[in-house]
Amino acid sequence: MELAANLTRLLARIDAACAAVGRDPGEVRLLPVTKYFPATDIAELYRLGRRDFGENRPQEAAAKAAEPIGTGIRWHLIGRLQRNKARQVVRWAHSVHSVDSERLATALGAATAAARDAGERDTPLEVLIQVSLDADPARGGVEPAAVPALADAIADTAELRLAGLMAIPPQAADPDAEFARLAELHTRLRARHPGATELSAGMSDDLERAIAHGSTCVRVGTALMGTRPITSA
Repeated sequence: MELAANLTRLLARIDAACAAVGRDPGEVRLLPVTKYFPATDIAELYRLGRRDFGENRPQEAAAKAAEPIGTGIRWHLIGRLQRNKARQVVRWAHSVHSVDSERLATALGAATAAARDAGERDTPLEVLIQVSLDADPARGGVEPAAVPALADAIADTAELRLAGLMAIPPQAADPDAEFARLAELHTRLRARHPGATELSAGMSDDLERAIAHGSTCVRVGTALMGTRPITSA
């Protein structure tokens, strides 16, 4: 019941944010962030109509992906990824939101090709470029000036599909200013790669501002799942 109530409130927030800027709510996808929460909660969200789920840790995500929750689930890795985990991730991931180097893109492309050869997946891997808006290497992401070259490299990798951009605003920064920067980068990316339509931006505290600046995917944990695991009925 708590998950259902939280989901209703969250979808109402997204609808209101879209209405405030004249956007169609169908343009914005909710990506529940389910890290640390059990598969039973994901099963409840599935029952409530959710099919996309975001995870930060490859090992935790792989265990959940192996659970018999239901068909049609799309798992998204939104946390940082080491190249040596690429082979593991492509077995279950629909997309990776945190690609920030050509070396990682190359590893994901090779891992996807191997997984397809082994019959472990039958589609290319969708990837988003994580943009660093604060130049903090600890938080991951590529410098804005390096986005075009990385985008070209991904687009040239047969087993990858360049989906768009992802970013997390610096904690001390003005979210509106940072989301505006990200939106400008996305506009430039789409001029060169029209299919890269995804803009993954906005979380529990700032999703309205992200939507105002064109976000197509809001990654929400706390406002939906709570601050600690919810015991599902």
